[in-house]
Amino acid sequence: MTDLPDGWTLWNDEPEGRRILAYRPDVFNESAFPAECMPTVFVWNGSRANRPGATQIRTETWHAVLYLEPEIEVVVEAFDSREAAVEGATDIAGRFSDGEIDYRSAYQVPREEYFQKLDELTGREP
Repeated sequence: MTDLPDGWTLWNDEPEGRRILAYRPDVFNESAFPAECMPTVFVWNGSRANRPGATQIRTETWHAVLYLEPEIEVVVEAFDSREAAVEGATDIAGRFSDGEIDYRSAYQVPREEYFQKLDELTGREP
């Protein structure tokens, strides 16, 4: 297994299936920030079509997607294999930890307190 970047935890890893990385579950645990705001990177080969049940349809393409909330996708990358997608997910997680990903642009309505915490955790200048 590849070492994960600082702050990331392997949340779920299904053999030949979905993999989920979670960022700082100690912070995003309902007390200070809601758990649904925990940054996560999902790896899976489900359809990306925007219709009910589409994600249950398996495709040949694997995806690594960084979510800040269930409906807020910040990075979406496609891969030809699960192995490549797992490596891509680790790369996305590292870029996030290093403050290289602009998460503010994914929001239409800014969440300043949340952004400030992410800035603090990732060492990013606002």
